[in-house]
Formats: sequence, C-alpha cells, structure tokens
Amino acid sequence: MIIDAWMQHPTLRFAGHEMFESLRRWTGQEIPSEEIPIEMTVAAMDAAEVRFGLLSAWHGPGGPILSNDEVAAFVAAHPTRFAGLASVDLRRPMAAVRELRRAVRELGMKGLRMLPWLWELPPNDRRYYPLYAECVELGVPFCTQVGHTGPLRTSETGRPIPYLDDVALDFPELVIVAGHIGYPWTEEMIALARKYPNVYIDTSAYTAKRYPPELVRYLQGSGRRKVLFGSNYPMILPQRALEDLAALGLDDEARGLFLAGNARRVFGLAI
Repeated sequence: MIIDAWMQHPTLRFAGHEMFESLRRWTGQEIPSEEIPIEMTVAAMDAAEVRFGLLSAWHGPGGPILSNDEVAAFVAAHPTRFAGLASVDLRRPMAAVRELRRAVRELGMKGLRMLPWLWELPPNDRRYYPLYAECVELGVPFCTQVGHTGPLRTSETGRPIPYLDDVALDFPELVIVAGHIGYPWTEEMIALARKYPNVYIDTSAYTAKRYPPELVRYLQGSGRRKVLFGSNYPMILPQRALEDLAALGLDDEARGLFLAGNARRVFGLAI
C-alpha cells in the first residue's frame, strides 16, 4: 500500500500558470495543449503502484487555480483512488471559514492546504487563525509548505521556526502536515516534529535519493511515525519519487508507516 500525500491534477489553468515557469524550466515539462483527463493521473499512480492520492485544490490572491469543486469532481470520478484537500481565500476570513466547512462537510475533503509563499504571508499571520480553529473543530489537518520555494516567490514564509513553531504553540490540538521537507531548514522542521505530537512532515517535491541525511536518520528511527510520503505530482512523477526507496535503509515497520500507515492515520482514511 502506498498513499501519496501531495498531488495535483494538472489542469490547463494549473499547469500553465506563470508561477510554474521556473519549475517547467528545471524539469523540462511543457504546458499541455489540451485538458488532461484525470485518468492520466491515475495511470501515473498505477505506474508507481500508488494505491491512493490526496489531491490538492489551490487558491491564491488572484482566485482559484484549482477549485475545491474541480477537485471534488476528480475524486467523485475515482473515489477509491483519491481524496481532496481544500484551499480557500485567505483575504476573506469568514468566507474562508464557511468554504472550508462546506468543503469538508459537503464535498468530503480531508483537510486544508494553504501555501504561505503564494500569499506572501507566513503561517503565524492572524489571517490564518480562524482557519486553524475551524480545522480543529472539523477534525481535519492543516497542510502547508515549508522550505525554499521553487517558483520565483519569497522563501522566507517557508521557515519552520518561528512561523510554524508559533502556530503549533497557539493551537496544540491542530494537526499540521508540513510538505516539501523544509530544506534548507530541515533540522528546524525535524525539531518541530519532535517537539509537537501533532506536527508531521511530508516528503513531496523530493525524490528519495535527495532526502537530506538528517531526515533519513529521523525516518529510520524515532521519526518513523512522523513522516509521510508525497510526490508533488505532476512536478515529480510518483515512480521517480520512489526510485531509490530501498537505499533509505528502512525496516519493514518504518517503510509501511512512511508509505501508507502515517497518512492513513493522520487523514483518517478508511483504506
């Protein structure tokens, strides 16, 4: 069983967005000429033997990039393969809370994902706080990005300390899943995962051979229940993200928790 904790289906609006120009340059990917069916994403999962994926919605200052309803439609087309993560308009706190509530209660979303670099607001900004309270009330995780930013936007908002540290202190009941490892502040991110019972790390945006050594040691030992596999598809194919998994030296328990068990528990997945 493999669960991918961070995926996006590459719609034309998403894949062709100007903010991904630098990523396209690095990866050699091109903007698709027509809409890609969701079955293409399922096929990419099948090639890597990924059983289940968490598909992200994206909302930025300019509006929806991948809307909650679009993601819900992808999930409805393949309910045994996907669940969704919502995104909302940070500038409109009450509307954002209501939309998060709708996304979870009506659309079946399993959490909220917000990208601080997209808003140029760190996660300890007051505008996030009503959403954190609502995540706790709804019993869903808050998912975010840590570390440097691939798109040509500020990386400062991705520092785990002090920004995510403040959030975990103020909301000890909030489950936080920090994606993209946190590099070059990986030690800071590991420190937060050690410090707070409800803080987790996902490995999206990195192939297994590029995991920092300190993360591999944590994953092998005391952090085996705190790290989730993620690919960040379509930026990285799941198959490529998993290519060097054997080189991590994980025992059977650590491997099972990393690939599926932790995601199943954190997101409450009945698979």
